[in-house]
Amino acid sequence: MKSPRKVLIGTVACVIATAGVGWGVSTRLRSPADEAALRTPPKASLITAPVERTKLVSTVVVSGTLEYGSPLPVTLAGVVGGSDTTQRATRAPRPGKVVEGGVLMEVNGRPVFAMSGKVPMHRTIGPGAKGADVKQLQRALRTLGHGARVTGVFDPATVAAVTKFYARKGYEAQQPTLESRQQLDSLRKAVQTAQETLVTEQKALDQGGDVRPLKLKLGNARADLKAARRAYDEAKERSHTTEDDAKIEAADVAVRAAEERVLQAENDLAAAVKENATPDTGSPTTTTTPAATPAPAPSPKASVDTTLLELRVSNARADLESARRAYGRIEEEARLARGKRLTELSKTVRDAKEAVAAAEQALRQARSLSPVKLKVANARKDLAAARSLMAEYQRTFGTTIPPGELVFLPKLPARLHKAGVKAGENVDKAVATVTSSSFVVTGSVESTEIDLLKEGLDAVIETSSGKTYPATLTAFGEKAALSTDEAKPAEGEEGMSSEPVLISPVSEKGLKGLAGTAVTAKVTVGATDTEVLVVPVAAVTTSADGKARVRVEVSPDRTKDVEVRTGLTADGKVEVTGDLKEGDRVVVSGA
Repeated sequence: MKSPRKVLIGTVACVIATAGVGWGVSTRLRSPADEAALRTPPKASLITAPVERTKLVSTVVVSGTLEYGSPLPVTLAGVVGGSDTTQRATRAPRPGKVVEGGVLMEVNGRPVFAMSGKVPMHRTIGPGAKGADVKQLQRALRTLGHGARVTGVFDPATVAAVTKFYARKGYEAQQPTLESRQQLDSLRKAVQTAQETLVTEQKALDQGGDVRPLKLKLGNARADLKAARRAYDEAKERSHTTEDDAKIEAADVAVRAAEERVLQAENDLAAAVKENATPDTGSPTTTTTPAATPAPAPSPKASVDTTLLELRVSNARADLESARRAYGRIEEEARLARGKRLTELSKTVRDAKEAVAAAEQALRQARSLSPVKLKVANARKDLAAARSLMAEYQRTFGTTIPPGELVFLPKLPARLHKAGVKAGENVDKAVATVTSSSFVVTGSVESTEIDLLKEGLDAVIETSSGKTYPATLTAFGEKAALSTDEAKPAEGEEGMSSEPVLISPVSEKGLKGLAGTAVTAKVTVGATDTEVLVVPVAAVTTSADGKARVRVEVSPDRTKDVEVRTGLTADGKVEVTGDLKEGDRVVVSGA
């Protein structure tokens, strides 16, 4: 028989089990209405984003290649050395740094130097050459320590500087070839022969019977003219003749003597007048007692008669005036005599000139009638032609720089990127490609973004490993083009045109091993000075009145429109100002 406790426990267990089964069945059984309600999609909720306060930076992304800038093919402007034989590279260009005055390569054992300049080498630079290429050569020589004046003329000083420059590099400046020296010697002999012929014919002309007397007459006329000019010049230099000087000196002595007599007479008269004005006080009286009687009054003095003295003064002054007039007359006579003398000598000079001109004319007429005159004229023409040919040849004779021995590059130092010829090959194409010694990132941006760019903007270069390097936007558009094709807008993806850009790193440190690699550059085209309120671009809508608005969530089921002013846009966010605060949530999508 079971105990009551066990019966109770079993009954309770059965009840609980029955209840559990009923609950489980009830959860699986639904009415058609409940089933329909469960299949209805939930009500759409709003998708929002918070209003943030941050500093906004707008960038333009450039995908490009890091490489050395300004590639330039190098070709020789002509022959190297003084010979037109086959031009063969005897030392090929070597990749590396190219400096001012450095040897780029050798052709037929002769050097090819690199110098800075924008005017390309295009001719042989020889003695007397002038131009902008000579001027930039002189500047380069001064940079290298050879003091050639920058005159634009290949003068002897520049030749000396070029000779020293070649010698310092272990070469000899190009000297005239044997053929050139022989040619100059032939021209010199031709001039000598023409001179001898002219002298012979001239001698034959002068020894003619009708010419010799006229030559003697012309010689005498020229001697007379020379003497007349000398006499005129001597008379012009002297103000008086010797005789006039004696007369003037005697008159001057007379004037001084008269001045002395006037002074003596005036002094005598003044003394007499003074003596008459002084009273006679008599002899002084000495007394020993205080009660002495007063001294007697002075007795009157007899006055001196000054009439004679006054007459002497008047006569002395009259004599002085007469002496001065005589001196003036003598000087005037001397001046007139000098003028007359110069006039006579001037006429003598004119007469001598006329005599010389007449003698020359007579001699010319005599020579013009001589049958030997034609031979003399022809000899003169031959001599002038020979001298002209020799002078023209001498202008280019001497130390020269053949057109192939200098390569002017726009900027040095540079970097020889690739050699175009090998040792032993003919030099008939580009011998090398040089670049600048600094890195640039070459890439392009869409034409719609080109208006955002400005030279000097800050940029950041990022490599595939994630390292970044500060940089600067150097150029864009046509200025950034490295070739004619690149100067034209290129077609990008989906037919959008693009424009080339150049970005230069601030420092070369850490970039040398990255030449030729693909990089990404970000150009900063705008940034806020401080932190500003920003929202996603998708949260801003423009209403029918043209004003920008955002929808701000005020409760889970309610929003309000807030008018805003937009500013800088970057990375999908836009700067806004209005009735907003940090932390507000704005609607970016939803019902």
